Amino acid sequence: MAKISHATIHPLRSLNLLSQEEIAAMTHGRRDLTRLFRDCALAILNTDSNKDDAAQIFAAYEDFEIKLVPQPRGLKLEVFNAPSQSFVDGKMIRGIQDHLFSALRDIVYTDYKIAPVTGDTQATGANVSDTVFRILRNADIVRPDLAPNLVVCWGGHAIPREEYDYAKQVGYELGLRGLDIATGCGIGAMKAPMKGAAVGHAKQQIKTGRYIGISEPGIIASESPNAIVNELVIMPDIEKRLEAFVRLAHGIIVFPGGVGTVEEIFYLLSILMHPDNDQSLPLVFAGPESCRDYFSYLDRFLRRCLGDGVADLYRIVIGKPAEVGQSLREAVDSVHMTRRKTQDAYYFNWNLNIDGHLQIPFVPSHENMAALSLSPELPGHQLASQMRSAFSGLVAGNVKAYGIRQVAERGPYLIQGDRRLLSAMDDLLRRMVREQRMKLGQGEKEYKPCYRLLG
Repeated sequence: MAKISHATIHPLRSLNLLSQEEIAAMTHGRRDLTRLFRDCALAILNTDSNKDDAAQIFAAYEDFEIKLVPQPRGLKLEVFNAPSQSFVDGKMIRGIQDHLFSALRDIVYTDYKIAPVTGDTQATGANVSDTVFRILRNADIVRPDLAPNLVVCWGGHAIPREEYDYAKQVGYELGLRGLDIATGCGIGAMKAPMKGAAVGHAKQQIKTGRYIGISEPGIIASESPNAIVNELVIMPDIEKRLEAFVRLAHGIIVFPGGVGTVEEIFYLLSILMHPDNDQSLPLVFAGPESCRDYFSYLDRFLRRCLGDGVADLYRIVIGKPAEVGQSLREAVDSVHMTRRKTQDAYYFNWNLNIDGHLQIPFVPSHENMAALSLSPELPGHQLASQMRSAFSGLVAGNVKAYGIRQVAERGPYLIQGDRRLLSAMDDLLRRMVREQRMKLGQGEKEYKPCYRLLG
């Protein structure tokens, strides 16, 4: 595996000025921050890698190092044994160079300006939403001078070619209509709409197209930023990452995906079903003709869990990428008019009520997974929140180093609850296994589930 033995990197534009104290903490004593930045940096240097296993990436580059070198006017980075794919003729690709300093910016800002203020990691409500806003503002993601035009795209990072081409065509239709894209920043259904939108923007001579990647430390190694991302922000945890998506979005498209995509769907549905939210957020499920059964089954699954009324919150479009683009353009225009009438901020949806349970970081321990309340007796938005936590644990057990290690040491997670709900969940998970939407590329002959359902 080709590596660059040594390189010196200077910031371009993404690093805000650091104080001497901040630089000192990153270079002396704060091993937790240094390690966090090292892992995120390695993920970024693996941009567009076809590997989706964090353990494989860390093992292949075990000798990778990154050092912060203080200078009177700031700092520079020295990297050792870095992936060669991030360099051209011995020089680091500018986009990757920019992302490295974006990661440093977010890690330092969160630790010094956010963590001391929030204090309690269990804080919820306006305090957490304000934290999300300030991190996004510091990264120059929220911009008050722009009209609503941001479409969030969710979907699997390991998808077949037909689904990738479809998502790219949808992105092209969005780009032709002047819409920008935000995704989880990885490959597959995250890269495809960005790539298509870039072509659409080019045809319309739009030179300010935004391709925003929102990640978090626990997942970035298995979803390294794709090459199209031109604005990267790393949120402290998955809950703040999901809130950032929803607060920023003027419309959301969900392409086919695995358990991570289902987690995102439940998170959003919990918000849309909350009795205090009388506003809608345009939501479209979209895929090629080959995914008709996928969305039909997903629709039935959501109805089995949350009732038939949940289907009123989304629209399913099979094929017809131009129709998807047109419907999102109309939906975003409607959001624009609504916020203009109510004088809501265009750039951040402050008025959306997000329940505190969705803001508390869910630690996927065996105890927390077993303690989940999956009962149809719960109000719809609360059940959706509990289901979201269950799928969050499955994501951890499949792709996050912490979850994979826990399952290896203690066996699969045990998930208890209503027999009907668990049956629906088991049916969906088994279908995803058959369709290879559950953790591809493990190097094993058959999939080993990280869960066991107890009804």
